[in-house]
Amino acid sequence: MQPGSSAPPFPRHFDGKRFFNPNASSPRGFLDVLRWKLTSRPEASPRFVSDVEQSKPPLRVEGSQLRVTPINHSTVLLQQSGSHILTDPIWSERASPLTAVGPRRHRKPGVRWEDLPRIDTVLLSHNHYDHLDLATLRRLTDRGQSQFIAPAGVGRLLQSRNIGPVQELDWGESAPIAGGIVHAVPAVHFSARGAFDRNATLWCGYVIVAEGGSIYFAGDTGFGEHFASIRERFGPPRLALLPIGAYEPRWFMSPIHMAPGEAIRAHEVLGARTSIAIHHGTFQLTDEGIDTPKRILMASAHDDSFLVLDNGQSVTLP
Repeated sequence: MQPGSSAPPFPRHFDGKRFFNPNASSPRGFLDVLRWKLTSRPEASPRFVSDVEQSKPPLRVEGSQLRVTPINHSTVLLQQSGSHILTDPIWSERASPLTAVGPRRHRKPGVRWEDLPRIDTVLLSHNHYDHLDLATLRRLTDRGQSQFIAPAGVGRLLQSRNIGPVQELDWGESAPIAGGIVHAVPAVHFSARGAFDRNATLWCGYVIVAEGGSIYFAGDTGFGEHFASIRERFGPPRLALLPIGAYEPRWFMSPIHMAPGEAIRAHEVLGARTSIAIHHGTFQLTDEGIDTPKRILMASAHDDSFLVLDNGQSVTLP
């Protein structure tokens, strides 16, 4: 526990060797993966979609406004006066340990690497390849500007690649960052980068407490009671970044990924002033089509407080 931090009453989630999801279904195992792959009927998607209009974010944002730019997948640039935050950054061609095999991007990033402004803080939600891309993190380290925040156990991997400085957080722990304080909060998911390290490191979301109100980055998560706990501890967020993709087939994915309708429920439970959809539109990781989550969410959202933005599109929140 960080000295002086005030931890919410999040339940125990470590058995001494592995992390787990308390009060939630366990992720599917290897035999279920085989069943899924043998019975899978993925929805067809274009090989590449050339509809991204890349934008150039400002070098800084003045006042208390919050500028939000989804770049791709779960990579979002958050800009406030005195603070630039980047979530789960990936600019690589594939979300994979290999450069020639694995999920390939269907859309280019919404911001060119050369146009990325100073990044003060990088938030990493867990170690899956579509969220922790070592090549991108290495490039950020080489710029020499960024502090890295990662879940418990992930720091060792980053340090082995000379990526840093990094600070690990467990659920309920916090750390000062440029412009505020970041708190690690629960998510319902799992971790692994290989065949033998399942759940050896933690997964999490983050709440950033800063001027103008809190920002909640959910990371990768299934639907669960943690949304109510987060609202109880921190109040309704000014902004919530909620995943909507990689959810089919539901029998396999529901313990770890929300469908669009569940993301709407999470938005309502949190009481978020504005939510923005993440984890969709760039990599086709599961059976639904590349733009199916966006289409379903846009048809199902009850009002304009839950936004679906294109890669590179920005919104400024008061």
